[in-house]
Amino acid sequence: MALNASRGWLITYDITHPKRLARLHRFLVKQATPVQYSVFHFEGSAAQMGRLMADIEKRIDLAKDDVRGYQLPEHMSIDTIGRGSLPGDTFLLSAPHTLQVLLQATGR
Repeated sequence: MALNASRGWLITYDITHPKRLARLHRFLVKQATPVQYSVFHFEGSAAQMGRLMADIEKRIDLAKDDVRGYQLPEHMSIDTIGRGSLPGDTFLLSAPHTLQVLLQATGR
């Protein structure tokens, strides 16, 4: 797949300091869709993901914090258990070449 091809990414983090945690969360909410508190879905190319990870690196303590980005497979299955999987009326649906995020309640 080409570097500029859009694909889905899962970003997870474990931040040890509350101030860095809040700062990273505020940053990521503007860049990606929250799936759980420390888990985000990002849609973009490998180059865009690389730039996002470089921006994240500036906001964390490399010796204490852990941030991971996982490329999602083209075809995937999502299983959930419990009170809910995504905030509000957000749903992740797999599509032939990408993971699409549908925001039904807001019409976005």
